[in-house]
Amino acid sequence: MRIVLITQDEPFYLKENLDFLFSNLHREAKVAGCVLTQPSPFGKKESFIVKLTNTFKIFGARFFLYYSFQYVKSLLSNNSVKSILKKNDIPTIKLEGSINNKSNLELISEFEPDLLVSILGNQIFKKPLIDLAPKGCINLHTALLPKYRGLMPTFWVLKNNEEYTGVSVFYVDEGIDSGPIIVQQKIKIGNQTQRQLISNTKKLGMECILKAIELIEKDQVELIPNPDSEQTYYSFPTRKDVLEFKQAKKKFF
Repeated sequence: MRIVLITQDEPFYLKENLDFLFSNLHREAKVAGCVLTQPSPFGKKESFIVKLTNTFKIFGARFFLYYSFQYVKSLLSNNSVKSILKKNDIPTIKLEGSINNKSNLELISEFEPDLLVSILGNQIFKKPLIDLAPKGCINLHTALLPKYRGLMPTFWVLKNNEEYTGVSVFYVDEGIDSGPIIVQQKIKIGNQTQRQLISNTKKLGMECILKAIELIEKDQVELIPNPDSEQTYYSFPTRKDVLEFKQAKKKFF
């Protein structure tokens, strides 16, 4: 089965997890190419300076300095998604403009994917893209859908004092985190920081993607409902949300 991966060049958590994913794919599964976009932590495309400014305004100086150091460290150590793609001989698919453009769909089609796998995809997928691969398009979301659809679920489950969270791998439809679920795994949050929770749910997410790929290939998927009637949705936090997060004695790292 040929897979095209759609993801971001995220510098903090993704490289080691993709390395795990690629190393544990069974022999019949091959990542034929990867659509790699620039990181968009605020859920939209912004300049690097705007990203820095917004991070400082919303999360404060300590958070800003910590992740700035981590970012520089990742650059110096070549800790990028590009490096792990190169290590695994996976070509990067370079797109111009929206992933849904006809020319971009044609380019992705040239890699003959049987399945599209989205991890940190930062665009809304339209039906021609969703239907491009015969076995569909799946996405990883680090929350227990239908709860916590949207952005930064690890922040919101901590802020809201949830006892449990988890990951969901689901078929993408034209909504936001609204497609039927293939694999879902629940974990206890305990006293984890957000950094620990992101790291742990990303690793768990890779395991669930591997399981979903195997189920899809064997045609053994038993769908789990993801009803809109039970959804909660969260967008990017504000400065007020961050202050309430800290007042609840939650930690980023």
